[in-house]
Amino acid sequence: MKFDFSTQQVLVTGAGQGIGRAIACAFAGLGARVAVCDIDEQALAITRENCGPQATAGVLDATDPAQVQQFVGQTGHVDILVNCAGGVRGQEGQPLEAVSLAQWHALFQVNVDSTFLFSQAVAPGMKAAGFGRIINISSGAGLGVSLTGIQAYAAAKAAQIGLTRQLGHELGEFGITVNSVAPGFIRSNPNSERQWQKFGEARQQQILGQIATRRLGTPEDIAHAVLFFASPYASWITGQVLSVDGGK
Repeated sequence: MKFDFSTQQVLVTGAGQGIGRAIACAFAGLGARVAVCDIDEQALAITRENCGPQATAGVLDATDPAQVQQFVGQTGHVDILVNCAGGVRGQEGQPLEAVSLAQWHALFQVNVDSTFLFSQAVAPGMKAAGFGRIINISSGAGLGVSLTGIQAYAAAKAAQIGLTRQLGHELGEFGITVNSVAPGFIRSNPNSERQWQKFGEARQQQILGQIATRRLGTPEDIAHAVLFFASPYASWITGQVLSVDGGK
């Protein structure tokens, strides 16, 4: 199985670090022109440099419709969109009654609204071309429960999966597939590293013991799944969720 994206334009959101950076670099390494965006300017600059001279970058808030439309317009036609913007925005698990509405909305905005906005922005061009690939980075929390107990994160990732299925049905007739990758726990950024350390050694060992491969995943493990969904080998797969979690 050989992947070649040398004729395609890829856009990766949330590409400043971790999984998003690994995905962007994987596509760039296979010849794609890559446009990356993130709200973190310094981290994004590193991703752009790692992706090589064909990469372009934009610092933006993925929950702002005007900024999303502007970046997509500057990028031009997009063949492959990877919605990786998301996360917990520094939140930690707390009792339900302690969660504020602002905290709840913040995680829906970054995980669900951003996916909707970017998908909406690239859809007209993909429809006109009769081809497109949209891959959403969800989470095992959207299929089960959040290991960290963050209610809004689990609910938002479940909503993103629902949007994936709906868009897969809506856009399929135009040659556009929409799929989701649901990673297990990965120490890919400062938030996830802080969460991992907070578990403590006993809980860490318990989590590892529940994984068939007895290891946590890497950002590259997720990037490989994304490459498959973006490739011709997945052309008759849409509206699906692939768990990349080492086996549960």
